[in-house]
Amino acid sequence: MADQPLHNKKIAFLATDGFEQVELTKPWEAIQEAGANVVLVSPKDGKIQGMNHDEKGDLFTVDENVRSVAAENFDGLVLPGGVANPDSLRMDEDSVQFVRDFFDQGKPVAAICHGLWTLIEADVVLDRKVTSWPSLKTDLKNAGAHWVDEECVCDEGLVTSRNPDDLPAFCQKAIEEFSEGKHAAQTA
Repeated sequence: MADQPLHNKKIAFLATDGFEQVELTKPWEAIQEAGANVVLVSPKDGKIQGMNHDEKGDLFTVDENVRSVAAENFDGLVLPGGVANPDSLRMDEDSVQFVRDFFDQGKPVAAICHGLWTLIEADVVLDRKVTSWPSLKTDLKNAGAHWVDEECVCDEGLVTSRNPDDLPAFCQKAIEEFSEGKHAAQTA
């Protein structure tokens, strides 16, 4: 379907308490409008807390626990930012393995803002060109990434952006990469 490039695609959003709400909701809406089935995956059951910067946002119902899903059942992955969210995810072995599996399977991944912390823990940024929230620059460089200050960067199916201001470009590029599917060079 020309107007729904993600028709028949299933995209996972991995998050837990403390995610930057707009970094989940805007990509969710755009990817859903593009025809994808979107699934909120978390290491926590029930509801997770969104944040609007440093203020509590809405609660979101988790669709699947990360321990009960497999990357092979999805066509792509989105990692929203927020400070607490990726900091918790990178300490959860199941979440880190779930992320790593997308790279092992050559599937597209889109991460914004602090969401790249989980990529560092999954050890998948070596020799990758990426962008992020500026405070992650040193962490990413130390993990072997090539960090740049750009609105949206795509490196073999890995889409990264800096902050909520970059969401229009981030969503557009994520949809493009998810519609293309497998990336041969997208490996851990």
